[in-house]
Amino acid sequence: MKVKKNSYHVLGLMSGTSLDGLDIAYTSIAYKNKWKAKIIAGTTIKYTAAWKKKLGTAHLLGGKELLALHAAYGKFIGEQCMDFIRQNKIQQLDLIASHGHTVFHQPHNGFTFQLGDGNTIHRITGMPVVYDFRSLDVTLGGQGAPLVPIGDHYLFSGYEVCLNLGGIANLSMEIKGVRKAFDICFANMGLNHLVNKINKQYDRGGAIAAKGKVDKKLVQQLRAVYQPLRKTRPSLGREGFEKEIQPLLDNDSISLQDRLRTFCESIAEEIARAVPPSDHVLKLIATGGGAYNTFFINVLADKLKGKAKVIVPDQKIIEFKEALVFALLGVLRLRHEVNALKSVTGAIRDSSGGLIVGA
Repeated sequence: MKVKKNSYHVLGLMSGTSLDGLDIAYTSIAYKNKWKAKIIAGTTIKYTAAWKKKLGTAHLLGGKELLALHAAYGKFIGEQCMDFIRQNKIQQLDLIASHGHTVFHQPHNGFTFQLGDGNTIHRITGMPVVYDFRSLDVTLGGQGAPLVPIGDHYLFSGYEVCLNLGGIANLSMEIKGVRKAFDICFANMGLNHLVNKINKQYDRGGAIAAKGKVDKKLVQQLRAVYQPLRKTRPSLGREGFEKEIQPLLDNDSISLQDRLRTFCESIAEEIARAVPPSDHVLKLIATGGGAYNTFFINVLADKLKGKAKVIVPDQKIIEFKEALVFALLGVLRLRHEVNALKSVTGAIRDSSGGLIVGA
């Protein structure tokens, strides 16, 4: 394959912290004076209860068992890619770019680990694979996250603020000509944790939260967790959620609907704080599963107080924006071009991260 060709067809793969499933997006990516990308087809492979348990408890495994799961999950990804290729009758494919599923994210300790062995994906699909996008940035002193902002810069520059509402809420924006981005707070990770208590995967449209009231003490406790983080904006991970947020959400003396309502309030408040003041109304694009939570979007719009207009795009972009961006990151890596920005991650330099197999 010619490394510097200007048109690519790529499968972008993403598995988020909320354990919704494996996102697969078949994309066309082309460069002609600027990058352009299109999602041709996409699907989310919902995790079975068994896979949810495996992924949700992977951090508890010993080294041997974790490596075995790394290979097994790579096999699962490869098989899902082959099914997707067959179902969509895909003839053109240059690359698979797989984010994997984050098990450990501890940049302060010098490591991050995304499950899903790229060698196994390559063996099953026969396609070149780029994976392990975050580790190089971490070794360069960066947070290894967020990585999506370079995609925002190249593909979504028409919006002044790009907000992703996944397990963790993060945003990116241009400030004085430099792309800045950071994790803001836990989002769907907390909402889904709460509704899992009543055997639901998520609160559709925020219907349960809408029936609740804000618990003043709980919202103050959540503010206390985020207050020190607002200054340094570290990347967030499962470890922080389990230590700082989950114990607060597990307070059964507060009704479930009130906890959901309060957590929506907290998320919206933290996002509104993070959006900078401006002399005009900013255009804010909201993507990720949380963009479907109409109640939350209304709470957020209210908290923004006219500082920004929340724009919810079409379904493909909501669901597969991250998968699309990782497809682009894979192409940039293949071309040995920058796909991680020091201005975003805090690394000592920009870098082109990701392990390449079979290219």
